[in-house]
Amino acid sequence: MTDHLHLEISGGIARLGIARPAKRNAMNQAMWKAFPQLVDAAMADPSVRVLLVGSHSGPFCAGADIGEFAESSGDPDWRARNQAAIRATQVTLARAPKPTVAVIDGDAVGGGCGIALACDVRIVSPRARMGITPAKLGLVYPLHDTRLLVDLVGASQAKRLLFSGMLVGAAEALRIGLVQEVAEDLEAAVATFSAAIVAASPASQVASKAIVQRIIEGVIDDDAESSAGFDAAFTGGDFHEGVSAFLGKRKPVFG
Repeated sequence: MTDHLHLEISGGIARLGIARPAKRNAMNQAMWKAFPQLVDAAMADPSVRVLLVGSHSGPFCAGADIGEFAESSGDPDWRARNQAAIRATQVTLARAPKPTVAVIDGDAVGGGCGIALACDVRIVSPRARMGITPAKLGLVYPLHDTRLLVDLVGASQAKRLLFSGMLVGAAEALRIGLVQEVAEDLEAAVATFSAAIVAASPASQVASKAIVQRIIEGVIDDDAESSAGFDAAFTGGDFHEGVSAFLGKRKPVFG
């Protein structure tokens, strides 16, 4: 593990904070290796309903540690380990079964932007800036992460960001679909959204997220798996609680 990542769980909400302010929260290889383990720990906790990914202190994340790149990138074994660690972080976060939210105040650049892309939703402050900058370093962004970008903003906007390495502010990020909300009071907005998630049906959320992922992967119509999921919901505890609460004119309390 690493001292630069912190996982805290309270009230159904897990918070994974990046804490390396002296390096603007740049991710070194040890942090990339530790990140998916913390995501998995949050997902495995039955009390957790949503994972918030943000900065423990300082900006969201300045990306990969370029100093470490300069020192170690000549070693093919190091490059292979680094690529595997970064991919594990991105894939684990993107495929996490429960809702995930990137909370962005300040810069989310390069690999930091990649972490945000792998979350389900991105809520940012007006101070946020986002960019994917391999073109400024002669690097190539991984296909998995590029696909996440294209899924969000479309091919043309993705090319615009990748070709230029430009940083976009919060308003522009919202306009092109890179983020879903810009909030002056970031903590209040995140708390409101988190509370809505915690109050809703976890069974519905997990199933809906899985369905969206299948659509992203190219499934275009219902099949045996989706039909079975639709039917099974009617026998689930969340359905019975939701209907009972609706008929009783009260708020549901899901398990």
